[in-house]
Amino acid sequence: MDKRQEGLLGEEMAVRSLRQEGYKILERNYSNRFGEIDIIAEERDSLVFVEVKKRATGRFGGPFSAIDKRKKDHLIRTAMCYLKENKACNRRARFDVVGIEGDKLQIIKNAFLVGEDGR
Repeated sequence: MDKRQEGLLGEEMAVRSLRQEGYKILERNYSNRFGEIDIIAEERDSLVFVEVKKRATGRFGGPFSAIDKRKKDHLIRTAMCYLKENKACNRRARFDVVGIEGDKLQIIKNAFLVGEDGR
């Protein structure tokens, strides 16, 4: 299985798990000039931007270690465009991460905050 197929499999696993947890999936693979967001969903009263990271093993760092400052910046900018395009700037929003290592899946809610690095 190539890297793209692995990624799609991971996203399918994430979508199933998120739905089981009560998330309503709004969009998948939303992209604009700043980047791509794997899943956009609603949970309760929040709009949720979800990044999915899948790793076969933790040998080169777990799935959460792949989300560095640069990746966060791209996600934030992409989400801001989404909010503006959809006239949703006044909505409560957050960033969740679904990490998959092997067949173990973990959802981290509020994985990071906008401005947490002093921006």
